[in-house]
Amino acid sequence: MSDPESREGEGGRRRLPKAARIAASEEIRALFRRGKRKRTRHLDAFISVSPVARSRWGVVVPKHRHEIVERNLVKRRLREIGRMEVLPRLDAAERRLDVMVRARPEAYDASFEALREELVELVEALCSRG
Repeated sequence: MSDPESREGEGGRRRLPKAARIAASEEIRALFRRGKRKRTRHLDAFISVSPVARSRWGVVVPKHRHEIVERNLVKRRLREIGRMEVLPRLDAAERRLDVMVRARPEAYDASFEALREELVELVEALCSRG
């Protein structure tokens, strides 16, 4: 029996556990309504107390007149940042939050590092409020 936290996809890549994902459309809509919005240079983040016993992460990347390849790149970057940076920091601070990020048009031109820095700064602010 394997630990769900260490699930691997094709090629041995680590994946975000299903229990840590916000994917259902009704959950996404509810979080957009009830969540507190925080804006960064490239993203809108919606944050709310999680109704489950752990922090969860979700990503919405509107088309903003870009090709699907560009959209998928932004989605992959944001998912990876959530898996590697946001959720571990929330867990370490013992914060149970749902965080949904929606890419703004500017996100298509942002580097991975710029997106990572924005989200790390956001989650550090969330964790310091305790």
